[in-house]
Amino acid sequence: MTVTITDAMTDRQLFGGTFGGDSFAAWRALLGGFYGLPLNDPEADTFKAITGRTETPQEAAHELWLAVGRRGGKSHVAGLLAIFEACFHDHRDRLAPGEVATCMVIASDRRQARAVMRYISGLVSENPMLRRMVLRENSEAIEFRNRAAIEVHTASHRAVRGYTLSAAILDEIAFWHVEGANPDVEIIAALRPALATLGGKLIALSSPYARRGVLWNQYRRHFGHDSPVLVAQAPSMTMNPTLPQRVVDDAMKDDAARACAEYLAQFRSDIASLIDPDLIERAQRPKPRELPAARGTHYVAFTDPAGGGQDEFTLAIGHREGDAVVVDAVRGLHGSPAEIAKEHAGVLRSYGIKRVTGDRYAGRWPRDEFLKHGIRYEVSELDRNGLYLELLAAMNSGRVELPPDQKLARQMAALERRTGRSGRDMIDHPPGGHDDLANAVAGLVAVVKAPRQFMTHTELRL
Repeated sequence: MTVTITDAMTDRQLFGGTFGGDSFAAWRALLGGFYGLPLNDPEADTFKAITGRTETPQEAAHELWLAVGRRGGKSHVAGLLAIFEACFHDHRDRLAPGEVATCMVIASDRRQARAVMRYISGLVSENPMLRRMVLRENSEAIEFRNRAAIEVHTASHRAVRGYTLSAAILDEIAFWHVEGANPDVEIIAALRPALATLGGKLIALSSPYARRGVLWNQYRRHFGHDSPVLVAQAPSMTMNPTLPQRVVDDAMKDDAARACAEYLAQFRSDIASLIDPDLIERAQRPKPRELPAARGTHYVAFTDPAGGGQDEFTLAIGHREGDAVVVDAVRGLHGSPAEIAKEHAGVLRSYGIKRVTGDRYAGRWPRDEFLKHGIRYEVSELDRNGLYLELLAAMNSGRVELPPDQKLARQMAALERRTGRSGRDMIDHPPGGHDDLANAVAGLVAVVKAPRQFMTHTELRL
C-alpha cells in the first residue's frame, strides 16, 4: 500500500496527531499539490492562492521553493518531509552494494541544524512503526533498516558531495552565510547531480530576505507559472493560523519593513549591497598579505575590540600614498580580550604606532587595556555608518589598496545598506554574518583620510 504525504499527515497512526488538524490545512494543500495529489475545492483554492497559479498540478513537481513567514511551521514540515522521503520510499533496487539513500537536511548553522534534527527525532521516536525501523541514531543522523538515512548538515558545498540523495531539504536558505559569503549557488549546483540517480526532490523552505540569492531568483522565474519547479509564498498566519495576531501587529509597529519580510513573507526592497564585489577584487594587491613596516612611512591604525564569542578582536594598519589609502595589515583574533590587546599593541609598536583609534566599545576598558602596553586608545568621531560611508567613497574612487585577504573581501562584499524606520540608511552585515575585519578597514580608511587625525599621527613620529 502506497502512503501519500497527505495520508501521513492525517493518519492517526502516523502523524495525524501533529499535522492532521485545521492549523496544518494550508500545508496539506500545498504539499498535496507538490506531490501531484488530487485536491478538493478548498484545498485547490488554498494552493492557487499561495502559488499564484490558476490551475492545480496534474503531476508531482521536482522542486519546491517556499517563502513563508516566521513561525509558519517550516521546521516542523522540514522534519516531516525528511521522514516521508526516507521511510516511505524504497530505493533499494537502485542502490549499489553498500550504498545508502540519504535525505539530507541542510541548515544555515549548527544550532538550526540541531533544531531540525530534534523535530525529526521526536517524530520518529513517538511512532512505534518508525522506531522499529531505526538501525542507529546520533545527534546528526538517523539510519534506517531500509538502507535509507536522514542527515543534517550546515551550509557547505563541500559537505554535500559524494552522496546519493533521495531528497535535499534546505532550511532557511535565504540566510545561508559563511563569513559573509552566501553559498547557496554552490550548494544547489552540488546537490542536483547527487539527486539525479534516485530522482530525488529538492525542497527549500525559508523566510524571505533581500531580493537576491537563489530563493529570490526562483521566485522571480517560477512563481505563478506552470512549471516543474513549484514556488509558493505565504504569510505566517496563512500557514499557521494559531499564531496570535498581536505578534504580527507588534512587529509591524516596531519595524514595518522587517515585519513584512518576517511575517508577511515579502522580499525586502529596502536592502542593497553596499560595495560592488568587482571593486573589492580590483582593489586587492596580488601579494603579500601583510606589508612589513618601512622606514620613513607614517602608519596609523584602527581596532574593533570584541569581548569573546564569535566576534573577532580586529586590527587594521595602513598609510597614505598620495591620495590613496594602503591597508598594510589586517588581523583578527579570538580568545582573551586582554591577551589580544597585548598582542595587537606589540604589532602597533612594530609599525611605530603609539595611538590607535576605535569605537566606544565597553566604555573605558579598551583605553585602559591598551594604555598598559604603551598605546593610547582614541574614540572615533564617526559611528559605524559613517565609517562605512567613508570606505564606500574611497572604494568607488579607487583610492584603497587592500590585502589579498579573502575573509575580508567576503565581509566587505556582504555589507548591506538598508533603510531604517527613521528613513536613515543603516549599514551592517547580513543576519548570521560578521563584519569585524571590514569594520577595522573602514575605520582605518576614515582615519587616514581625516587630515587632522593624520597630522596628529605624523607629529607623533616627528
